[in-house]
Amino acid sequence: MKDLIDLLGRVLLSAIFIWDAFDRIRHFESTKVKMAEFGVTWNQDFLLYSTIIFVALGGILLLIGYRTGLASVLLLIYWIPFTFIVHPFWNYSGDFTQRIESIEFMKNMAIAGGLFMVFANGSGRYSIKRMLATTRVR
Repeated sequence: MKDLIDLLGRVLLSAIFIWDAFDRIRHFESTKVKMAEFGVTWNQDFLLYSTIIFVALGGILLLIGYRTGLASVLLLIYWIPFTFIVHPFWNYSGDFTQRIESIEFMKNMAIAGGLFMVFANGSGRYSIKRMLATTRVR
């Protein structure tokens, strides 16, 4: 049962990152505008291309269960700063906006927690790494 839950967790966790990469490719220019609104103006093309590569590669590696430690680190390098930049609930004074931003912030921190768990526990039994390991080296 643990192995199936590991697989389900990886699939669900990777889905948000794969979708995020796809969305950033589809809406490249509007994402750059949004980056400027959040004060990220330095070399936007480089940052956005790097983000797409990190998120797509990390999401796919996480999904297939190959090098999940690397995948988790790539995604955490992006996810934690992104969360602090985009959802700074402590900067809002309006009750509703602050509440929504705090929920989004905590949701993203929970996703980061899931990535830390994958980093600590590995991919589990159902992964491409184990499927490809058909020969034993003694």
